[in-house]
Amino acid sequence: MNLARHSITATNPIQIFDTRFEADCQIFTTTTPAGFAVYQTWPLTLIRKREFTGGTLAAAVPCHTSSLLFLLGGGRSPLYPPNKVVVWDDAAEEEVAELEFRERVRGLACRRGWLAVSFRRRVVLFEVGETIVRRNEFDTCDNPRGLLAMATGPYSTLLAFPGRQMGHVQLVHLPPCIPPTPVGPPPSVLPSRPPPPPSKHPVSIIAAHESSLNTLTVPQSGRMLATTSSRGTLVRIWDTLSGKLIRVFRRGSDKAEIYGVAFRPDEKEVCVWSDKGTVHVFSLMSGPCNRQSSLSPLASLIPYFDSEWSYAQYRIPAQASHISLSSSTSSSRSPTADITDEEKCMVGWIEAPSDRSEPGRDPPMEFQLIALTYSGGWYRLSLPLGTSNISSPSAGGTPLSSSPPKASSHSRPRTNSVSSITSRTEKGKEKERGRDRKDNRELILQEYRKYGRWDGWG
Repeated sequence: MNLARHSITATNPIQIFDTRFEADCQIFTTTTPAGFAVYQTWPLTLIRKREFTGGTLAAAVPCHTSSLLFLLGGGRSPLYPPNKVVVWDDAAEEEVAELEFRERVRGLACRRGWLAVSFRRRVVLFEVGETIVRRNEFDTCDNPRGLLAMATGPYSTLLAFPGRQMGHVQLVHLPPCIPPTPVGPPPSVLPSRPPPPPSKHPVSIIAAHESSLNTLTVPQSGRMLATTSSRGTLVRIWDTLSGKLIRVFRRGSDKAEIYGVAFRPDEKEVCVWSDKGTVHVFSLMSGPCNRQSSLSPLASLIPYFDSEWSYAQYRIPAQASHISLSSSTSSSRSPTADITDEEKCMVGWIEAPSDRSEPGRDPPMEFQLIALTYSGGWYRLSLPLGTSNISSPSAGGTPLSSSPPKASSHSRPRTNSVSSITSRTEKGKEKERGRDRKDNRELILQEYRKYGRWDGWG
């Protein structure tokens, strides 16, 4: 039986203010009207919860490989003023410090020993040790989203934030991140060694977009940078040492708000998610992995046909007042049609045993995706058959198309050369849509659970 779009709704909806992964996605934190909780990402397990009275939190940001969390007040009745960052030691179960500023805190990024705080037009850098010491301050362009990105891997150094000009990214290199001290018996694998120093001075500014930035993301190593703009159609991947553009991926042809980008731990793929409710996966490897237009020879005339589209995707089910299951053949809406009522989510990569291993053999480890929605949905998604470390098929439904979203099919008069080119562009897009079913591949939903309620259901 082929099942297309479906909706999943809780009888008592969960209100989540914020949810975010730790750097390596082994745990994630979530804030609700009751306080904050820390979960193990997979298998989904509630590790601990902290309930507060007298106010609510906007975010609880975990510091990589430590017991510290940075708390921000928010909501209708904030627990802390919006100009404060409270340092919470979860091992001691108490506040250990607070940072107070003259204006509202817009964003945070942290790693072992360092904290960066973003404001509307500046970024302040702190060294976190026995005491918290202010180390530097940088001016930025207007940054209402509080964009920041910090590499957290061993010996990584990168901190990225908006530059002084709109669409620019400023790169700052901190002291190398010291690996955490191993606990327990010595590991069988030798620890990684510090990388050799760069042969030339790394760039400090990347002119990433002409419009304002929407997201900034770096992998744990800090070797690359992913940027998106307020248009939400393209994802650009940059080399942070040379400042050169590596790849350009197209999420879609219409405007959208991209919520985030996440690099796979081995830096071979990235996933992108937006307010369209769809998670897209792109390959960073060379070769014909991502979908490309059959009209790519016309790219010199029409750059649209030079785009790389995601090779796989997954549509987050819409929240409705009832559970509905409908066949794709009876639905009047295309499964790839963009809709605007999808909920916000956060996506991260994990490494888990394959659900498609052969009987009698230990399942191989593979990279999978975890999607967390702000209504308490937890989705574990595996890559489609035929991609890296996928060994055998599993039960699946009707694939979702990996093609570009449908464009307008209204004909236009051929009054001049410009309109003629536009008409040919529309015909080319029509041919692309005709190839959708042939190239369909979707991420496979392996497990669905709920989180965010602390009465035993989470």
